[in-house]
Amino acid sequence: MSWSGTGVLAQTGPQPSAVPASAPGVAAPLASPEARADALIARMTLEEKVGQISQQFVLGSAAPVEARVRAGGLGSLLFVRDPVVINRLQHMAVEETRLGIPLLFGYDVVHGFRTIFPVPLGMAATWDPDLVEQSQAVAAAEARATGIHWTFAPMLDITRDPRWGRIVEGPGEDPYLGSVLARAQVRGFQGETIGAPGRVIAGPKHFIGYGASEGGRDYDSVNLSDNQLYNVYLPPFVAAIEAGAGNVMSAYMELNDVPAVANDWLLNDLLRGELGFEGFVVSDANAVRSLIPQDFSLDPMDAAVRSVRAGNDMEMSLGTGAFGQLIDAVRQGRLEEAIIDRAVRRVLVAKFRMGLFEQPYTDPALTEGVLSAPAHRDLARVAAERSMVLLQNTGGLLPLERGAHRRVAVIGPMADSPIDTVGPWSFADKPDETVTLYEGVKAELNGAAEVETAPGVQLRRGTASMFAALRPQPRRWTEAQADEEFARAVELAGRSDLIVLVVGEDFYMSGEQASRVSLSLPGRQQALIDAVAALGKPVVMVMMNGRPLDIRDAQAKVPAILEAWHPGSEGGAAVANVLFGDVNPGGKLPVTWPREAGQIPLYYAHNATKEPAGVATRYWDEASTPLYPFGYGLSYTTFGFSDIAIDRPVVARDGRITVSAVVTNTGDRTGDETVQLYIHQQAGRATRPVRELKGFRRVTLAPGESRTVTFTLGEAELRYWSAAERGWVMDPGAFDVWIGGDSRAELHTTFEVR
Repeated sequence: MSWSGTGVLAQTGPQPSAVPASAPGVAAPLASPEARADALIARMTLEEKVGQISQQFVLGSAAPVEARVRAGGLGSLLFVRDPVVINRLQHMAVEETRLGIPLLFGYDVVHGFRTIFPVPLGMAATWDPDLVEQSQAVAAAEARATGIHWTFAPMLDITRDPRWGRIVEGPGEDPYLGSVLARAQVRGFQGETIGAPGRVIAGPKHFIGYGASEGGRDYDSVNLSDNQLYNVYLPPFVAAIEAGAGNVMSAYMELNDVPAVANDWLLNDLLRGELGFEGFVVSDANAVRSLIPQDFSLDPMDAAVRSVRAGNDMEMSLGTGAFGQLIDAVRQGRLEEAIIDRAVRRVLVAKFRMGLFEQPYTDPALTEGVLSAPAHRDLARVAAERSMVLLQNTGGLLPLERGAHRRVAVIGPMADSPIDTVGPWSFADKPDETVTLYEGVKAELNGAAEVETAPGVQLRRGTASMFAALRPQPRRWTEAQADEEFARAVELAGRSDLIVLVVGEDFYMSGEQASRVSLSLPGRQQALIDAVAALGKPVVMVMMNGRPLDIRDAQAKVPAILEAWHPGSEGGAAVANVLFGDVNPGGKLPVTWPREAGQIPLYYAHNATKEPAGVATRYWDEASTPLYPFGYGLSYTTFGFSDIAIDRPVVARDGRITVSAVVTNTGDRTGDETVQLYIHQQAGRATRPVRELKGFRRVTLAPGESRTVTFTLGEAELRYWSAAERGWVMDPGAFDVWIGGDSRAELHTTFEVR
C-alpha cells in the first residue's frame, strides 16, 4: 500500500487475482476494449447477449441466482458484499459458462462502504470538493477490496422540495454547487480512468429530473420546461460525464409524460447525442417492469423492447425482470438484434475497461486490512466535522467549556443510536464501530463530568422498503413504555447541569420511499424540547436528519443549534469536537431552509417577478423569507468582506473577467469561511434568477488574518439555455456581482458584457 499526501490510501487494497490461463472465452487482448467487445459479441448466442444486459438483486442468500449465473443468464449482480461469495459466483461465470464472461458486481456505495461518511447532503454542506473526492476514493477502495466493481452513485438530482425523501442523497438545490461536487465524486470513485486500481465505475443517477417530482412525492410524475431541465437539472450530469463517468442510471419517474427508462429523446438524443455519453445506461430497480403500472406498456415484452430501444442498456431487477422477453421479441420480429448488440457492447466494454477478463477475482485475505484502515476513519471524522452547520448560537453558549459542568445529559432518539448516526444508504458498516454522540461526548470529557443518556422518544416508522431486511428495526415501545422513557429523559435532564438534546429523523425517515407531507419534528420530539427548555438549564440542540425541518419553535426556545446531518461512522466524535471547540464549525447550507412546508418550493435562485421588493410579504400569515438562507452557516469567530474589485468594467462575449474581494477573520478564533460569488443578469432575452452561485472557496483564517480571494467569470458562468433560441446564449448587458458568506451577500459591483 502507498499513501498520498492527504493521508488517504492512494492505491488501496488487494488487487484482484489473475484469471487462469485456461479459462474459456477470454479473448486475446486486441487494440481496444471496443474491438474486444465486438469480437466477443460475434461469438455470442442471443440468450447469452440478453444475459449480459440483465442484472439481479441478491438480498440474503445467493443460492436463488446461481442457476442463472451458470446458464449465462446474468451479466451483473448487486448487493453482494462478501468477497468469498463474490469469488464463488465469479468462478461460476468464468469457469462454468461457455464464454467465461465475468460478472459485474454493483453496490450502493453512496456515502461510504464499511467506513461511513456524512450523508451526501451533509457532504455538500462541506463546500469542499477536494474532501468529497478523497471521501469517495476511500469508499471506492473499500468496495473494490471486497470485489465490487461499480457503484450506483453519485446521486445528482437537484431538488428544491425538502419533502422529497431522496434530498438526503444529493447535492441540494443549486446546479453550480452540484456540478462541482459531481466532478469530485466521479474522480473519487473512478480515479484517472476506469479500471484504475482500487477504484470502481461511477454511476450518476437518476437521469433526469427525479428531484422535481410533484409534491415531493417519491416516484411521482415530473413536468419540466426545457429552461428548467437545461439550466437547473442537467448541469451536474454534464459535469459527471465530462469527468468520465462510465455509467448513468435512468430514473423511475416519467418526464413530461414519457417514463425516463424508455424515453428515446432523453437517453439517445440528449444523453448520448448532445452530451456525448459513451458508457452504459442501467435502469433503476424494477423500472422496466414499472412501465406497465405506469400505463406506458401493455406487457413485459413491450416494456423491455421500448426500454432497450430507447437506450436503456441493462435492466436492474429484483427478480427475473422483463429483459428475458427480448429473446422472443427478436425471434418474433418485434426488435432488431442489432439493438441488443448495441447494449451488450456497452456493457462488455465496461467489463474490459475494468480489466475483469484478466483479473476477475479478489483476495479475501487482504480485504479486512483495507476495510479497517485507520486513515479511513480519520478522514470520516474530518468530513463530519467539516459538514456541520452552526445554525444558532445565542449568547455564545458554544463552544462548551470542559469542567464547567459536573453532570451532562445527552438525550434524544439519536443520542446513542448507531444506525441513525450513519443514516440511510449504509449497509456494509458495522454498527459496533460507529461512534454515537453519547459515546463521543463521554470520550471528550474523559471523566471530567458524569455523562448519561436516555432516548426519551422512539422514532421508528414502519417501512415496506426493499432494504428493510438489511436494517432490522427494534421492537416498538408500548404506550406505557413510551411514557416511562419520556419521563426518564426529562428527569435526567432535570438533574444535569448541561443538556445536549439530539433530535431529527431516524434512518428510515429520509431516502427512498421516505417522502413526507410535513417538515415537523416527528414523534414527541417537540414535547421533549419544550419540557427540557422549561428547566432553565443550558441546552444545545444537535440535529441528525436528512432534510431541513420545521424548527421555528425550537429556535425560539433553544440557544444553540448545530446541524450535524447523519454524520457517519465517526459522527459522535466529530460532533463532540465541535461542541467543545476542538473544531470550529464552518459548514454551509446547500439548501434553503424553509420556515414551514407551506413555503415549498423555496429556493434562493428564483426570478424577480412583478414586485421584487415585496418578496418578504407574499403571505399574510408568514414571512416569505426562509428561516435560514442558502449558503448560511455561523462560526465561533466572525468574518468581514471588503474591497470587491474587477479587473475590467467591460468584457467581450468571448472574454473573461476577474473578480476579487478581501475576507478577514474579525474574531478571536481560527475558523473557516466559504467565500461565495453570486451574479445576476439585469436584462436580456429571458428573465434570469435574482442570484446565481458561480464561484466559491472555503478558506481557513487565523484571528485578524485577511486574504484576497479571486474568481474568474467567462462564458461558462454567464451563459444560459434559452427556450426562444433553442440553445445556449450569452446576452450583452449589465451584470451584478455579490461576494459574501451566504446567498444574502451584500458586497457588490457590476460589469458589462459587450
